[in-house]
Amino acid sequence: MVGMPSRPSTPALPVLPAPLRAAIEQAGYYPQLVADVIGAALGPEEVRSHLVHQETTFDQDAIRRHVTVLVLTPTRLIIAHADDYTDDPQGREDLATATTESIPLRVVRGVMLTHVVADPSRYRGGSLGRELTLTLGWGTVSRVDLVPAGCGDANCEADHGYEGTIASDDLVLRISADADGSAALSAALAFANALSASIGR
Repeated sequence: MVGMPSRPSTPALPVLPAPLRAAIEQAGYYPQLVADVIGAALGPEEVRSHLVHQETTFDQDAIRRHVTVLVLTPTRLIIAHADDYTDDPQGREDLATATTESIPLRVVRGVMLTHVVADPSRYRGGSLGRELTLTLGWGTVSRVDLVPAGCGDANCEADHGYEGTIASDDLVLRISADADGSAALSAALAFANALSASIGR
């Protein structure tokens, strides 16, 4: 009698640090799946900082859930996205996709924070507003902003071509204290500071 073929063994995944695991659990989107894909991408490296951002959108009477996890190691920026999978036309079962990307820190080109401050005339020092947009760039996606070029002569009607800027914005996250909580805003600032201190060396 021929025995059944044995299933290939799966290498043990690293145990994530408790704060990262707790943040993934709090996001509530298939936390075991998200933790496992992070662990598979992380390997033996140390977690120096992390950010977990969960968002829910509504599209044609359907609810779409999405979680983004950013993990900073000594050498890499690991980004994981987990989403509801919507390509099953019959809708017979729930499906999810989880994707990770590992970016060497040496290629991360910039960390941009845009603070949104309501009623700036009453701004309190040290508060930094209630909303921010975190933009990370490492050269995968670039945006070109073009505007007509001009000269100093207000009466000039010549065509001076165009001028513009090239901006890299591979990842953009919007975090609002009102929607996500003040702790989420503080976590985003802490992660951005840690990542900024790790690049450009």
